[in-house]
Amino acid sequence: MAQPELVIEDLHVSVDGKPIVRGFSLTMRGGEIHAIMGPNGAGKSTVAQAIMGHPRYEVTRGRVLLNGEDLLQLSVDERARRGLFLAMQYPSEIPGVTNADFLRAAINARRPADSPIPLTEFMKQLNEALALLEMDVKMAGRSVNEGFSGGEKKRNEILQMLLLKPTVAILDEVDSGLDIDALKVVARGITHLASPERIFLLITHYERILQYVEPNFVHVMMQGRIVKSGGPELARELEARGYDWIREELGITDEVVGQEA
Repeated sequence: MAQPELVIEDLHVSVDGKPIVRGFSLTMRGGEIHAIMGPNGAGKSTVAQAIMGHPRYEVTRGRVLLNGEDLLQLSVDERARRGLFLAMQYPSEIPGVTNADFLRAAINARRPADSPIPLTEFMKQLNEALALLEMDVKMAGRSVNEGFSGGEKKRNEILQMLLLKPTVAILDEVDSGLDIDALKVVARGITHLASPERIFLLITHYERILQYVEPNFVHVMMQGRIVKSGGPELARELEARGYDWIREELGITDEVVGQEA
């Protein structure tokens, strides 16, 4: 597989007519892990939802190119078939649909219609992923996220990612609400899948997950755009100093442009 490249150019996104993202640009290549940090309301989740194609998020300007193809011209399912995956901040419950059925259907949706994944191969991959994430095998037979704790939902998002093996994995606050043991397990799932054929965009408020998933690049988002970039040391500095020094350094007095959705 060729090394993928995701290019986001001058992205502008509005929600309910209100501009949230204003000039977000970023280039990511295979093998790279990018982390986006920033205060509430900076537009981090809006970027993730817009890339994935949520209809509420209106892209008013810019392009999102995966290997040269403009994803914004594609439907949500077509973007997923190109290899996009979004681990959601608030995963939905799907009563009546088991995890196993959901995952097998999702895998087959990305395969040729005449070549579904054999059941034995699917069960092998599912059991391996469940073991890696220290999830009970009974989780496979439960309805998707129904009755799951917050931590179980986050592990279930990573389980989906492991089975689908996306080209671009966008992880929106997969660390929120996790205790330290669960955090390590989620981080293990991410690092297990990291490879030159894959891009990770990790959205987080805290540096602690980056202790276990070291990013190549850390970006600070304010005013709906990236205002500062650096390496892993930038995340540690944010943890220690907060964001005020960046506001002072860049002369930012009003970084909140909307509420995260």
